Amino acid sequence: MTTSTAPAAVAGLVRAPDEVKMPAHRRPGHTIVALTGALDGAAAPALREHLIGVLRRSGRLLILDLREVASADAAGLAVLIGAQRRAAELGITLHLAAPGPQVAGLLRATGIDRALTVHPTQDLYAELAA
Repeated sequence: MTTSTAPAAVAGLVRAPDEVKMPAHRRPGHTIVALTGALDGAAAPALREHLIGVLRRSGRLLILDLREVASADAAGLAVLIGAQRRAAELGITLHLAAPGPQVAGLLRATGIDRALTVHPTQDLYAELAA
């Protein structure tokens, strides 16, 4: 089931090419948000608002699928840290899954990979299905 917590232009369905798309898929006990594009300053405000809405409706686990994210910058990383903080306040576990090389390198270089749970591949999905 695909959910949208904001108008299409904000939810990423009709957006400028340099911004991130973010459909949310709710499953029993968890929600997967598949991000596509660049996690950068241009996308950060809409991404922040979208994730706040998703957190309000999420199960106990929120997975941000990063496999289609081409790049990220400080603003995008700040949104991820903010989402982690909000999730923890709500008793929700946040995981990042399958970041590409640029994003994974940035997470390591900034130490954010130690603050957030990062699964290098999509193996997290297999674990949830088991």
